[in-house]
This record gives sequence, C-alpha cells and structure tokens, in this order.
Amino acid sequence: MVKQGLAEGGLKRVLGPMDLVLMGVGAIIGTGIFVLTGTGALAAGPALTLSFVIAALACGFSALCYAEFASTVPVAGSIYTYSYATLGELVAWMIGWDLMLEYGLATSAVSVGWSGYFQSLIGGFGLHLPVALTAAPGAVPGVETMFNLPAFLIMLALTALLSWGARESARLNGVMVAIKVAVVLLFIVVGARHVEPVNWEPFMPFGMNGVMSAAALVFFAFIGFDAVTSAAEEVKRPERDLPIGIIGSLAVCAVLYVLVSAIMTGIVPFQKFAGVDHPVSLALQYANENWVAGFVDLGAILGMTTVILVMTYGQTRIIFAMSRDGLLPEKLSTLHPKFGTPFFATWVVGIVFSLIGAVVPLGVLAELINIGTLAAFCLVSVAVIVLRNKRPDLRRGFRCPGVPVVPGLAVALCLALMTFLSPTTWIAFGIWLLIGLAVYFGYSRRNAVLHHRP
Repeated sequence: MVKQGLAEGGLKRVLGPMDLVLMGVGAIIGTGIFVLTGTGALAAGPALTLSFVIAALACGFSALCYAEFASTVPVAGSIYTYSYATLGELVAWMIGWDLMLEYGLATSAVSVGWSGYFQSLIGGFGLHLPVALTAAPGAVPGVETMFNLPAFLIMLALTALLSWGARESARLNGVMVAIKVAVVLLFIVVGARHVEPVNWEPFMPFGMNGVMSAAALVFFAFIGFDAVTSAAEEVKRPERDLPIGIIGSLAVCAVLYVLVSAIMTGIVPFQKFAGVDHPVSLALQYANENWVAGFVDLGAILGMTTVILVMTYGQTRIIFAMSRDGLLPEKLSTLHPKFGTPFFATWVVGIVFSLIGAVVPLGVLAELINIGTLAAFCLVSVAVIVLRNKRPDLRRGFRCPGVPVVPGLAVALCLALMTFLSPTTWIAFGIWLLIGLAVYFGYSRRNAVLHHRP
C-alpha cells in the first residue's frame, strides 16, 4: 500500500498540476523559440505558426506514452533504464543510443543559440569578435567563418560546473522560468505594435510541404517535456496531474510560439532571417526597439544557460546508467572521490559536444537532434502497446489513454515529420544507428552486467 502523501519510494507527493506546468514551461522554452523560429520561417514563411501546432501535436501524443513509463518506475537513466527492465537489452540500448544523440546534440545546438544572443548583446556595447570566430564553417551565407568560439567556451564552462557538482535548485528553476516567460511576453507586447500585415502575404509561400518541413525542424522547440514525466513519483495524483502538466506546458508553449512566430514574420520579411541565430532580438532591432532587444538578449542568454546545464546533466546520467549496466566502458560510471560526480563522463561529453557546437551549423544540428528524438518517441510509443500486451498486470501510476490509438497517432505523426527531414540527415542518422549496433554486438552485449550475474 502507498501511504497517503508518499510515493512508493518514500518521496513526498507534493507536486500539483500547476507545479508540473511551470516545470514543463521552464524546460521547454529555450533555443527553440529564441533561435529556430528564424530557421523555421525560411522553410514555411508566415505559415510557421501552423508548423508549431503540428509539432506540438506530435509531441503531445508521444508525451502521453512517455508519461506511462515515467509514472510506473521513475528511476535514474530515464526511459532507458525502464526499457531495459521491461523490453529487453537491445531495445533499451537503441533507446539509450538515441537519447545520447538527442541530449548531446541538443547541448551543442543550445550553445550555438547562446553564442548568437551573446554576440548580439555585446554588439550593443560596440564589442565584436573576429568574424572567423563567430560561427561554424558555412553557417552564415557569404561570410567566411571557421569556429564558434563563444559556443565552445560556454559549453566548457558549464561542463566544469557540472563536473564539480553543480546542482540546480527548484528556486533557480522558478527564477529562470519567470525570466524566460517575461522576455517572451515583453517581445509579444512590444512587437505587436510593429506588425505589418503585408509581411504575412503570401501566408504559405512554400505550400504544405514547407509547413511540414518547418514542423520537422521546430519540433526541437518542444523537447524538454520529459522534465514533467520524471517528477511522476512526487506528483499528488499522477493519473490526473501528469497529463495536465504535460498537455498544459505543451499548450502554453505552443500558444507562445505561435504568437512569437506570427509577430516576428509580421515585423520582418521572412527572407531576412537567413543566417540569423538571434531572430527574436533581430525583429526588435528591425523595429528600432533596441532597448527591448537588449533585454531579450539577456533573458535568452540566462534561459539557455540553464537549458545547457540540464541537457548536459541528462546526457551524463544516461551514459552513467548505461555504463553501470556494462553497456559502456566502466570508466564512464566512476565517481570523483571528492566531487561525487561522474567526472570523466562529464568531461568527455563536454569536450566532444563543445567541439560539435563550434564547427557544425545550427540547422544541421537541429535536424540531427530531431530525427534522433522522433525515432526515440516512435520506439517509446510502440513500447507502450507492446508492454500493455506483455504485462497487462503491471501497476501504472498513469495510463496513456486510448491505447493503441494514441500511441499509433504518435508514431504516425513522428514518422511523417521524419520524412520531411533532409536525405543527408537520414544518412547521418543511419550511420549513427549502425555505429550503435556495432558497439552493442562488438562490446556491450559481451560486457553487460546482466549476463555476468551468478
């Protein structure tokens, strides 16, 4: 029996639906709204608003499937660990391998967005970096760039903090949520006065194909709702509050994204967002609201700093869990004797993905993140159906409604969005999966702790 007010593991059930909505909004708002809105506008034009709605629906169906897993056994390693226990080692490995791609490249992408707003902020004070060190090669059309130095440095700085044992408190998260939402609302209020409806014509310049292509890209803007599902053990009424928290945070962010994208494309002709990694502040500068643009830059920088921290933390913990199970080298799960953190794993992640952020353009990073995440969501959604048939007696804190219809819709939407990603992205993802299978059959399967237990 579960004692009143306590979860089975002894944690107090203190979180209500509003706590979960705020948690989700804090985790979701980041590079997606501050950076990828510009890239998405180039693909869909003013119809970017529809792209955000489609991406939100795909995330919403997948999130309900994710919530069923999270509410059953919330443990370290997220969906990877639970999949290992219920669906087998190979499925868990592939989900973990996908999550490594998602979290790792997400930190790189956010660091690129951070860099764009940081350079915009210091540019307001007349300070400029050498052009060659401002972006990855080929990131800015017609400009010779070689290395994104700010993206590289912020990743290393936050890696150092995490390796020394830095932790985010609930109070800090609340402050960051307030700052990010305030910045977005400030943009909406100020920017709405400068909208020129003529910039919305034609509304869908590239047709539905452009809308879906943009949806496949800006899907990244909604990644982060798993912060809500990870709190399942401490939710007062998980069967009611989890779906409210998930759908509520996704709905709030979808409304904010639609408003921001509508105002942005109403102020600036969408063609002018080419090569721009700070589109929200650019729109304000275009409208001669430079003082507001400065606040947006600062708010975006602070908000994205915490997103990098959270994503890097999640990446290292997934690697830690996989290493502890013997699927990755043991060194990656060793703890520092003084700091008590997976020190080696944290620095491996930090160095590798800081270099990726410094030399790979944002658009490429976003597509790679999205295809990995969409594939993971497909696996999770299918897993819900499989597990319902395999273990119908398993106690679930939250049950995804409408099985198998809802998981089926999640898979259908995710696969539809994946088809609109570029062939290069598919090739890169295929190579990533082949590498994952080679590592599994060449190393992980032979060294898994599960196979060596007496």
